[in-house]
Amino acid sequence: MRRPMRVVQPQKEGPPANEDISSPEVQLIDAEGDNQGVVRTRDALAAAQESGLDLVLIAPNSKPPVAKMLDLGRYKYAAQKKAAEARKRQKVIEVKEVQLRPNIDTHDYETKMKRVERFIGDGDRVKVTMRFRGREMAHQDLGLELLTKVREQFDEIAKVESQPRSEGRQMVMVLAPR
Repeated sequence: MRRPMRVVQPQKEGPPANEDISSPEVQLIDAEGDNQGVVRTRDALAAAQESGLDLVLIAPNSKPPVAKMLDLGRYKYAAQKKAAEARKRQKVIEVKEVQLRPNIDTHDYETKMKRVERFIGDGDRVKVTMRFRGREMAHQDLGLELLTKVREQFDEIAKVESQPRSEGRQMVMVLAPR
């Protein structure tokens, strides 16, 4: 026998407002920002409806909860804009990767280092990976020397977040901007 599907009530976004306020008394702040003191919730709701505004809980965890008379739609819109502005100003730090080989030529090395310098200048972290193939595994000291050279070259503009460490057939070092 199939059970009937239970209807899930939609969750309301934002702070509790108007009839959603369950507290018997609230600390009321009117539309001008003046404190009216502790008032019964029914009286505060009637005063808010009389002035054409909503009663919104601003501090629901205080005793008694603080409620303010304001336009709920405008309040939600301002909060949404504030959150969008905060997301826009947020800088996401990415980890860029540069791969090297132990027998890299000087021009190739310089090109890779220009890329590392650009990444660090943009504020990103850089993962420098030294790849070893075949018999190059027997000469990991050459790779370590090359990573040490990279570390010394960028000592002024970057700090070493993780020292060169061997992970199987590769050696990894992470640089972060100072």
